[in-house]
Amino acid sequence: MCSHSECFCLPVKLKGDTQINTNMEENECPYVNKDPDNTIFNLIRNSRRKNAFEEKYRVGDVLGKGGFGTVYTGVSINENMPVAIKHIPKSKVTEWANLGGRRVPMELKLLYKVQTVPGVIRLIDFFERQDSFIFIMERLPSCRDLFDFITDKGALEERLARDFFKQVVSTTIACHDNGVVHRDIKDENIIVNLETSELKLIDFGSGAQMQNQEFYDFDGTRVYSPPEWIKFGNYNAEPAAVWSLGILLYDMVLGDIPFETDADICNAQPCWNKARALKLSSECCDLIERCLKIKPEERPTLKELLLHPWIVEKYTNNTENNFANRMDCQHLDTFQIPDSL
Repeated sequence: MCSHSECFCLPVKLKGDTQINTNMEENECPYVNKDPDNTIFNLIRNSRRKNAFEEKYRVGDVLGKGGFGTVYTGVSINENMPVAIKHIPKSKVTEWANLGGRRVPMELKLLYKVQTVPGVIRLIDFFERQDSFIFIMERLPSCRDLFDFITDKGALEERLARDFFKQVVSTTIACHDNGVVHRDIKDENIIVNLETSELKLIDFGSGAQMQNQEFYDFDGTRVYSPPEWIKFGNYNAEPAAVWSLGILLYDMVLGDIPFETDADICNAQPCWNKARALKLSSECCDLIERCLKIKPEERPTLKELLLHPWIVEKYTNNTENNFANRMDCQHLDTFQIPDSL
C-alpha cells in the first residue's frame, strides 16, 4: 500500500471491485496478450468479485499525474512483476464508450482496440469501483519517458532520433488502422526501453475513435496542437498527427519544442539558428519543415513520412553540412512523393 497521501482513493479494503483482466494461464507471462477479443470480453462477463484488486496488486510510489488521473508503480503479487497502476476518478471521465455491454471510459476502449499494436503499452487488468476505475498496465523494469530521456542526454543524434521517429510513426499508423486517434503524441507519452531502445506509446486519455470528418474538440497538449485548431477550432486526424510528429522530431534532434505560444504555432517558423541546428542534415530539417506546414493539406501523410529520404537514408549523410547556408529554411526540391501512394 502506498504511503503517499494521494493514495487515499485506493484503500486497503476494496469492496465490490469489478475486474477485467487477460485471463492468464498459470505461469504465463502477464504481458502477453495473444487474443484480446476473447480475454477481455469473457472477463467482462465473468469476473465480478470482491477485493480482487488488493489480492492481486501492491501499490507503490506515484509515477506521474495528469489531467485525468494518477499513475503509480505497483507489483503483481502472484507473478512478482512490476506494473503501472492508473487510477481515474469517474468524475474526471469526460468521454464514455461501450465495451462488451459495459459502460467504460473511452480511454479503456481505445487502449483495448490497439492491444495488437507492438508499440502500444500493454493492458493487463482493469477494475471498476464505485467512484473510480483502475487500469493495470505493463511497466518495464528499465525505462524512462522520452521527455526525461532527452532532458538527461540532451538533443539526440540523428541516427537514434531516426530510429525513434520511425517507431512512433509506425505505431501511429497502426493505431489509425485500428480506428484509434491518440491526439496527444509527445515526449512525455512515449516510454523508452533502455535495454532495447524500443518505444511504447502511453496515455490514450485524450484520444478518440477515428472519424473521416473534422474534430471540434481537443484535450491534448496545446504546444503540440496544429495551427488549424488554434485558428479555426477544428482539425482532421492525420494532418494533426503529422504536425505533432514534426514537433516531436524537432524536440528530439534539438532538445526542445519549437513553439511556445499560439502566435508561434500559427506562424510555423521553427528556429534553425541554434548551434545544434547548424549541425543537422538538411534532410532532417526538411522533414521537420514538411510536417510543420501551416496548411494541413500540404503536410505529408503518415505513410509518406516513412518514404522521406531522411527516414530511408537515401542521401549523403553530411551532418556537418551546409545547413548554415540555408538559414532562410528553404525546402529540398529533390524529394517527390511517389504517385502510387
